[in-house]
Amino acid sequence: MTTPSSSARPGGTVLVTGGAGFIGCAISAALMESFDRVVVVDSLHPQIHASGRRPPELAAAAELIVRDVTEAATWDDVLARVTPDVVVHLAAETGTAQSLNESTRHTHVNVVGTSQLLDGLNRHHKLPRRIVLSSSRAVYGEGAWRRADGKLFYPGQRTSVTLEKGEWDFPGAEPVAMNAAQTFPAPVSVYGATKLAQENILQAWAKSYDVETVILRLQNVYGPGQSLINPYTGIMSLFCRMAMGGKSIPLYEDGDVRRDFILIDDVASAILAGALSTTVRGTPIDIGSGEFQTIGTAAGLIARHYNAPQPHVTGQYRQGDVRHAWADVSAAADVLGWTPQYSLTQGIDLLADWIDAQPDVQPA
Repeated sequence: MTTPSSSARPGGTVLVTGGAGFIGCAISAALMESFDRVVVVDSLHPQIHASGRRPPELAAAAELIVRDVTEAATWDDVLARVTPDVVVHLAAETGTAQSLNESTRHTHVNVVGTSQLLDGLNRHHKLPRRIVLSSSRAVYGEGAWRRADGKLFYPGQRTSVTLEKGEWDFPGAEPVAMNAAQTFPAPVSVYGATKLAQENILQAWAKSYDVETVILRLQNVYGPGQSLINPYTGIMSLFCRMAMGGKSIPLYEDGDVRRDFILIDDVASAILAGALSTTVRGTPIDIGSGEFQTIGTAAGLIARHYNAPQPHVTGQYRQGDVRHAWADVSAAADVLGWTPQYSLTQGIDLLADWIDAQPDVQPA
């Protein structure tokens, strides 16, 4: 992983919440190269960490403190021992569909976990120089669409009635790329609402104390190291396991749902840039591959990799899913000096090769 040219090695201490998860492990080695001390706070939730043990992917020199971010006592313990210069806030419940059924859990972890962190920093008089928040494209909901006359509008959440009729798109309009400078956030899932709340809470707090903020709205993250036991962390690993078993991958709606699949390596370099860049502005930044692919295209590439049957359209749908989502990444280049490096084909090959090498992995 390369460090953006606009950054410098700051040294000091970086505190990473949720740092034993998929993204945290992916950035841990690079953080060790850039900071003198890396401290990870993670609950090792069994939905992600079935064994309850420290993940081997986490850099050996990173200090792991197993505690719950939603508890005030956690921060009294951690901040008695740690004075962070930079905080990378990754800790969150991430399941879009699951958030509809477990709203309290998602709200508690994502919102209260954030406010407890901030209260702890204030209570112990240990304000960091910068906080980097891993946010989500889910804050946009369906985002903006453009009518034939060129005017933008916000269609809002698709209803059960329209979905039951198979009315997937909004007639007479085309979606546009998500851009934090132009696209108004309007989440259509509990998860998206909690991520937007995280952003708002952090910005209100940080501006009051002159703490720098870097808010990264991530698109669909996938790649080696992704949980193979958590059904709520993305479809790419699930598709690989289906194709591995010789199954035809089922496609929801009409298979033409657009997504911006971004490889974990690119996400890791974006977060590192957010932690190190000297040119931050404080406004949210979109992080994605810079282009969209349909779900059908991604599934077809995976099927071809495994020589599996072609994917098939089911017409099923999921409440809380948006129709199309992809990012305009120009601000990431301008502010952070960051651009994505991997194509979808490269990323799928890397993910599939990694899955194939895992012991005891089972086809789905």
